[in-house]
Amino acid sequence: MLRTFLEHQWKAFWRSRNHKGSLATQIVLLFFMLYFLAAAIGLGFGMGHFLSQLFPKQDLIKSFNGIILYYFALDLLLRFQLQELPTLSIIPYLHLKITKSNIISFLNIKALFSAFNLWPFLLFLPFCLTRIVVQYGGLVTLLYIVAILSITFFNNYFVLYLKRKSISNIFYTVAGLALIAAFAVLEYYKIISIMSGSNAIFQTIARLPVTGLFFSGMAIVVFKINSAYLRSNLYVEELSTATEKKVSTDYPFLNRFGRTGELAALELKLILRHKRSRVSFFMGFLFLFYGFIFYKENVIAADAFGQMMFGAIFMTGISILMYGQFMFAWQSAHFDGLLSNKINFKDFIKAKFLLFTIGCTLITLLASFYGLLSPKLLLLHVTAYLYNVGFGTVVVLYLANFNYKRIDINKSATFNYQGISATQWLLMFPYALTPILIYLPFGLLDRPYSGLITVSVFGLAMILMRGYWINFITKKFKQQRYKIAEGFRA
Repeated sequence: MLRTFLEHQWKAFWRSRNHKGSLATQIVLLFFMLYFLAAAIGLGFGMGHFLSQLFPKQDLIKSFNGIILYYFALDLLLRFQLQELPTLSIIPYLHLKITKSNIISFLNIKALFSAFNLWPFLLFLPFCLTRIVVQYGGLVTLLYIVAILSITFFNNYFVLYLKRKSISNIFYTVAGLALIAAFAVLEYYKIISIMSGSNAIFQTIARLPVTGLFFSGMAIVVFKINSAYLRSNLYVEELSTATEKKVSTDYPFLNRFGRTGELAALELKLILRHKRSRVSFFMGFLFLFYGFIFYKENVIAADAFGQMMFGAIFMTGISILMYGQFMFAWQSAHFDGLLSNKINFKDFIKAKFLLFTIGCTLITLLASFYGLLSPKLLLLHVTAYLYNVGFGTVVVLYLANFNYKRIDINKSATFNYQGISATQWLLMFPYALTPILIYLPFGLLDRPYSGLITVSVFGLAMILMRGYWINFITKKFKQQRYKIAEGFRA
């Protein structure tokens, strides 16, 4: 039955009227995925070198043990943001004479085909086969790999379960984010240490290899819970989508976000089909090399993150700045039509956040090549990413409510000052100065890494509060929408 499902998916793709655009998108995504997989392989084989640079006074095995759960905590956050929920593709089969177990098996197997499930092996397997096997032997190495595999599968199905539960009850989303925030606060105030806990767990596996099977048990339990939930709620997605007509898009990866994804796909089409928006969006990729201006060898060696902070924020957040500075003016030509259509303004704002998050994530991942200069720059980029996605997006979208100048997106961006107002200049002050002001006291006290952690926690807190900020900006947009529309008509 699995083969039949896959054959139907393949035929549906090629028979789709948008298959050419979908194919182009898949090819681009494939190149990105190959790049990130190559970066993961490089990090995997260079793990010993990077760890010795990051933790020079610490035993290499202890450092490796300590980062494993750190990685999977970040993996859990990224999955919750980006991992696909494989439900819509099987809706046409729900009314046919096909057993629930076959559909559930198809969903569970399809969920395994994710880059998130491949990265842990590329990162951790080389170190296990070169260092752990020498230190502890083959059996311990095998249980290390089993434990890492089990945690990967646990994260995979746990996130899918949370996402499915949050469809019907937002409490699970709030509770999950609150739990993550609580761990972040406890870690920050040194009440607990994820790194110490991770090291203790894997040291236990080294002494008693059978304890590595505990993670396998956790993975099996969450897999059973996820399957049971699917079995009892298999028709929930079909019923929820029956009330709203599905709009086909050329970007299937956005379909997982529902109505928000559709609006984001429409805006992505607008970006790519018009000169000025297209140039503004792709300028971010050109600024990837901007770091060579700020990242000097002596500055990196001195841990002078304050001097590099602006460069990191600017480079990883350039897509937000370049495109976001003219929000909502990109849609000025049809803004009246947006107001008159049945568009949920909250979904409209969420689509903006989604596009910013995707753009910032791609550029930050591409900028990971600066890790070849120094692993410290990866930490700086993670800090800048959390700040941009958490705080930068909020500032840009809030100030967009005060931009009333129309722009013609068909004109070239070169020497084009249409739409520029005081809002653009006002935007730069809170955007650029906030992280530097947060970091400054720690820099003066010669605590650079504490400064990075503080800026990161600030950005993460803003991400965890995104629901609040979406409601806040939506309320402001509703108040300002007629002023904005009037300005765009001028």
